[in-house]
Amino acid sequence: MNCHIYLRNGIVYVPTIGKMDKGFYRGVEPVAVVSASNIEAVRQSLQAALARGNPIVPVLRRREWPPPVLLKYAGLKYWSEFERDLLFWTIKKKDTAWQIASQKRQPDRMWKDDPERTITFPAGTTTDDVIERMIEIIQQSADH
Repeated sequence: MNCHIYLRNGIVYVPTIGKMDKGFYRGVEPVAVVSASNIEAVRQSLQAALARGNPIVPVLRRREWPPPVLLKYAGLKYWSEFERDLLFWTIKKKDTAWQIASQKRQPDRMWKDDPERTITFPAGTTTDDVIERMIEIIQQSADH
């Protein structure tokens, strides 16, 4: 399970994360776009994305990739515009362990887990508990 959550200018974007061959992922429809201040809408968006999981999507050659799906929802043309003022997290589940990882932009322009801001939950943690913690993180981040 791999779920991406983006916060930009007070708006939370939660795309469906499709899985391509060999564990590569890309954002696809549907995409939830809600105000960070609307806690119930954020909760429902996260619940829906986690319930959808990672549907299998076609493997595309790099030159065949469409523009990132989020650009349409943000009303932007370029990913570099979207990345400005962006906070980005992943929720992952491996076996029975959930993890929320803040993403940190690297010099090579890629995003990677920030080990200093990663939460690994104990086995048996419920999906609802992970969602509630993610909502807390979004609320704290949106206030700054």
